[in-house]
Amino acid sequence: MDSATLVNAIFTFLYLVILARVILSWFPNVPYNNPLVQFVYAVTEPIMSPIRRVMPNTGMFDFTPMVAIIVIVIVQNILLQFFR
Repeated sequence: MDSATLVNAIFTFLYLVILARVILSWFPNVPYNNPLVQFVYAVTEPIMSPIRRVMPNTGMFDFTPMVAIIVIVIVQNILLQFFR
């Protein structure tokens, strides 16, 4: 596997896990002690926590996942430029 494929796979995985976290937030009855839920939060929280600290609190909507996905796509494209 070449470097570009690995970078693409890692960042696609991060994008999908953040998307899974957004979908999980729509179902408040899913128990947090579920291993899948814990895995999703363990992977995404290091990405989303710093963004959440600098984002203004908008009240009803949390735009942190959208900003995180935008940042992931930008970093992915920058890294892919170096490996192609």
